[in-house]
Amino acid sequence: MRHVAWIVLPALLIGLGIGLALAWVVFPLGAVNSSPGALRADFKDQYRSAIAAAFASNGNLERARARLELLGDTDAIVALNAQAQRMLADNKTEQASDAAALASALAQGNAYVAPVLTTSTPYSYPTTQPTAAEDDALSAPTVFDDFASLTSETSLTQIVVEATARPTQTRMPTQSAPFALIGQESLCDANLPDGLLQILVLNANRKQLPGAEVHIAWAGGKESFFTGLKPELGNGYADFIMTPDVSYTVQLALGSDVAAALLAPSCKASNGALFTGGFKLTFQQP
Repeated sequence: MRHVAWIVLPALLIGLGIGLALAWVVFPLGAVNSSPGALRADFKDQYRSAIAAAFASNGNLERARARLELLGDTDAIVALNAQAQRMLADNKTEQASDAAALASALAQGNAYVAPVLTTSTPYSYPTTQPTAAEDDALSAPTVFDDFASLTSETSLTQIVVEATARPTQTRMPTQSAPFALIGQESLCDANLPDGLLQILVLNANRKQLPGAEVHIAWAGGKESFFTGLKPELGNGYADFIMTPDVSYTVQLALGSDVAAALLAPSCKASNGALFTGGFKLTFQQP
C-alpha cells in the first residue's frame, strides 16, 4: 500500500500542475461582455473623465447620465466630486473642472447646448474704378499678378472668397445666475476644529448644491475645493481650516459675491481657555 501511495501522490501533483498551467497560461479565461462596473478603481476614474469631457463638448446630459450608470456607483455625483478633488491635488485643473461641471449639471438637471457655428456671407471685391492717384499706386506689382492664369474674359469681380468661421472655445455649463452671499456668521464653538471655515451653497430652491467649486485665497497662496465631498454634513457643504492671523477671501467659481478679509476670531471657552474660532458662509442662487 505504501508503494502505491508513493506512485499515486506524484501523479496527482503532476496532474494538478498540468491543469493549472493549462487554465492559467495556455487557455486562460478572458473577460467577455464585462460592464464598466467591473473596472479597477483607477480605470473607473479614466472612464468618468472621458464622460465629463464628452459632456463638456456636446452638453448631452442624458447620455452622460446613462454612461455613468454603467459604473454602478452608489452616488454618481459624490463619485465625480471626489474624483475632481483628487484631480485638483494632481494639478489636473481642466479635467477637475469638467468633472465638477458634470456633477453640478446632474444635481441641477440642466443640459448645456453647445454653440453652432454659422457660415459667413461670401465677400466680393468692389467694382468701382480707381482714381488717378490710385491708378499710379496700382501700377506696381500686386498680389493680383498671381491671377495671370485667369482668362481675359474673367474679371476680378467674379472672384468670391468664402470666409471660414473660426472655432470658438467650448463654454462650460454654468448656473443661470451668480450666487449671493446671504450669510456670514462668526463662530466660537469649542466643539468645532480650530479655524474651521464652513461653506454652504444653495440653489434657487434653497436645496444644497453639490459640485460647486470654491476659490479661497490669502497672501501668498490660493486653493480650490468642491462642495458635496462630505455628504454626511450636506451635499452643498464644504470646509477649510484657516490659519490664525491670516486674512482670507472666498468666492464661488460660478460667480458670486466675495467674502473678504476673513480673519479667524479669537474665542474664549467657558473655562477661560483661548481657542481659534471660525466662520460659516452661505451662498444662494437668486
